[in-house]
Amino acid sequence: MAPALVIAKAGECELALHPRMANRHGLIAGATGTGKTVTLRVMAENFSRIGVPVFLADIKGDLSGMAQAGAESPKLLERRSALGLEALEFEAFPVVFWDVFGEQGHPVRATISEMGPLLLARLLNLNEIQEGVLSIAFRVADDHGLLLLDLKDLRAMIQHLGEHAADFKTQYGNISPASVGAIQRGLLALEEQGGARFFGEPALDLEDLLQTDSRGRGSVNILAADRLVAAPKLYATFLLWLLSELFERLPEVGDPEKPRLAFFFDEAHLLFEDAPEALLTKIEQVVRLVRSKGVGIYFCTQNPLDIPDKVLGQLGNRVQHALRAFTPRDQRSVRAAAETFRAKEGLNVEEAITQLAVGEALVSFLDEKGTPVPVERALVLPPRSRFAPLTPEERKAVVAGSIVAGVYEAAVDRESAFERLKARAETASREAEEAQARKQQARDEQAEARGNGRQGFLEAFGKSAARAAGSAIGRQLIRGVLGGLLGGKRGGGIFG
Repeated sequence: MAPALVIAKAGECELALHPRMANRHGLIAGATGTGKTVTLRVMAENFSRIGVPVFLADIKGDLSGMAQAGAESPKLLERRSALGLEALEFEAFPVVFWDVFGEQGHPVRATISEMGPLLLARLLNLNEIQEGVLSIAFRVADDHGLLLLDLKDLRAMIQHLGEHAADFKTQYGNISPASVGAIQRGLLALEEQGGARFFGEPALDLEDLLQTDSRGRGSVNILAADRLVAAPKLYATFLLWLLSELFERLPEVGDPEKPRLAFFFDEAHLLFEDAPEALLTKIEQVVRLVRSKGVGIYFCTQNPLDIPDKVLGQLGNRVQHALRAFTPRDQRSVRAAAETFRAKEGLNVEEAITQLAVGEALVSFLDEKGTPVPVERALVLPPRSRFAPLTPEERKAVVAGSIVAGVYEAAVDRESAFERLKARAETASREAEEAQARKQQARDEQAEARGNGRQGFLEAFGKSAARAAGSAIGRQLIRGVLGGLLGGKRGGGIFG
């Protein structure tokens, strides 16, 4: 059985997260600068030490130091003294860096087909009708064996749909030019945000997130998100896609002795902002059921009210840092946060939330039976890894020595919808040109035949006229016809 993970101390009392309950999810909340990132790091380090891989997003660029061992400092000595810790064993952890843009870590990609129309519709900010057209594009692609791997595949598919809307209408439904245009504009905007680098192959293999090192420690997968978060919907959609992939692909394991993966979702409010009802339902389903796949999700946000009630109710392990109560909304947030804890006699939780110092928190984890323990006001333990981020050279060295070095760096562009639709269009164009050439040839032959017919008639007519010239009637006929055509005068006698 894996040892309990000590995260904080309240006097002599150690507050520990039980690995068997770690897949019941959790929440790390608090205002900016109150210590959420340190709590996240301490929890991630503890998971790694017992062999649980971790995935987390590095939004501020200050988590890369986990790849190096920490060192003593005046602040650390002060914290150790407050906690009554005689010494701290510093340690570097097996970090794997990932980056959607491929600049600060291994490229991480997904295919358009894996993302699916529901998540893409949110990413492209589509309305319900436009989402319906996007769903038709996926259905047509599936029915015709067209792989949707990258953005150019989807753009080609949408163009094909628009050009043949009448052909698809009876079987799939109405496809309006306005919806096609809206989707294409959304794809162009996504491409400008760097989305083209994210969609494609080789796609991320989930097994590469579940590695352990030679010492049995879980890999700490750090996503460089300082640039990615500038496109909030792309950031949130990517992490939600990753969660849904874990849910769909990992086998059922029930309640294992320890999680298969601990997943930290920083800036969690971005996941729920402006999310349509269908997507919120999907998120709630994933959070509720992914625990049976051995995945623990830990949402990190400033305010617990950022999380929908149906999701918040599933977060059994909680660390609440300080909240500010300057406005009526802030006061409601403090009250709501206080009400989510199991009260402890003698502790005014609502009052304490506004008084917590940096690195101090209200902590309540699930006990071995899955029951929340009474909340404690405690100090979070310091991390064992380095506080300062890595230098660019240090980061490059970690990336080069990674277990997946060289696996994802080179993009692969195999035949998919774009290439097949392009070839089909070229074939259709060539066949149309050939058909046009055949029609033109037939018209030329018909014209030549008509010309030869007129020439034969004139020759025959001339011979007949010559034979008739020996008689008065014949000469009169010639005069009457040819003379009239050539401008001669009609006469009263034979010679006029």
